[in-house]
Amino acid sequence: MKQYAASTSINAPVERIWAILTDGSTWTDWNPTVVKFEGTIAEGETVKVYPAINPKRAFPVKVRHMHAPRVMVWEGGMPLGLFRGTRTFELNGSDSGGVEFAMREVYSGPLSPLIGRSIPNLQPEFEKFAAALKARAEAG
Repeated sequence: MKQYAASTSINAPVERIWAILTDGSTWTDWNPTVVKFEGTIAEGETVKVYPAINPKRAFPVKVRHMHAPRVMVWEGGMPLGLFRGTRTFELNGSDSGGVEFAMREVYSGPLSPLIGRSIPNLQPEFEKFAAALKARAEAG
């Protein structure tokens, strides 16, 4: 099963981080991994993300779950679960008083081994996303 993950410690209130993370209209202002974002981040809604690594291709994903200000889960893929990508965003308090941010995407389904071969290495993009979220939240 192919997956990517990134995490970072953020010295900012969890509510500020959550507000940045869930305001898709500002993603292109702070997030170098996205060139265009369409839709509203809300449970049950579908959003379209246009990644910098492939700006002409939109990736529609459904916001499956939101538990503010701690967890958000997005899912996208093919019908009948043939291929599915599940991205989870998590914010947890740390002993240092900051917030631990973690983002993970897991690919599953019977076609995931085949389709997974065509997915580029997204690890650098995940790390850029985490660093950009940290910079934006800590800047106030």
